[in-house]
Amino acid sequence: MPIPARPKNSLASSDQVLLSPLEEARKRLIVALDVPDAGAAARLVERLEGQCLWFKVGLELFVAAGPAVLDPLLNKGFSVFLDLKFHDIPNTVAGAVRSAAALGVQMMTLHAAGGPAMLAAARAALENTRATTRPELLAVTMLTSMDKAQTEAIGLGRSPAEQVELLARMGMEAGIRGFVCSPQEVESLRSLTGPGGVLVVPGIRPAGTEIGDQRRIATPGEALRCGASYLVVGRPVTQAADPAEAAAAILDEMAVRI
Repeated sequence: MPIPARPKNSLASSDQVLLSPLEEARKRLIVALDVPDAGAAARLVERLEGQCLWFKVGLELFVAAGPAVLDPLLNKGFSVFLDLKFHDIPNTVAGAVRSAAALGVQMMTLHAAGGPAMLAAARAALENTRATTRPELLAVTMLTSMDKAQTEAIGLGRSPAEQVELLARMGMEAGIRGFVCSPQEVESLRSLTGPGGVLVVPGIRPAGTEIGDQRRIATPGEALRCGASYLVVGRPVTQAADPAEAAAAILDEMAVRI
């Protein structure tokens, strides 16, 4: 699922589809449906239809509405990023990965901090699944709300950047090729994974917006310039007076960098 480079040669072969920068941006923006219930999610999706192709379903919505909340999104042809951040013993996470893959989502997350055995078990479970589509497995390195003070509070002597690199290297050794990282680490992880790595980047804040509880952030253009595959945006869109207008502004900024 890595994002292919846009063909720049005007004589590109006939089987290559040259998309406009705005169309490319739509393929790479994921809007987080961090809302309290299925009704709120449906209303938000309706307002964003025509702007967005990807939606993220995380813990708040999934716990409130269950797996059925995915059906309307998938039935309308949207791509779904299931962000439940599995973190448990290897056998339990392997089972959760199999169950999540059967839901038909395109990406899912687990915590890299679960360790190499857990990551390897998750990867093996995904490879052996009978699901029609095999989602991209993304290892979350460190939450974007974590800064140096937060890492020290949980007993880590490394900086966030050092911890992210350690976890990413461990993930790659376990066969993982997709990672979630903050904008501040995406450039170093892109160097580590090469063009085939899938880097999904939250903590995106357009200039002039509130940062909330996020700490390691960047603008959409900065994150793309550093090598992000996909950008995850929540509150700057979902809490805007006009979500569609906010999404359009982010897409325009992304398109300039693509």
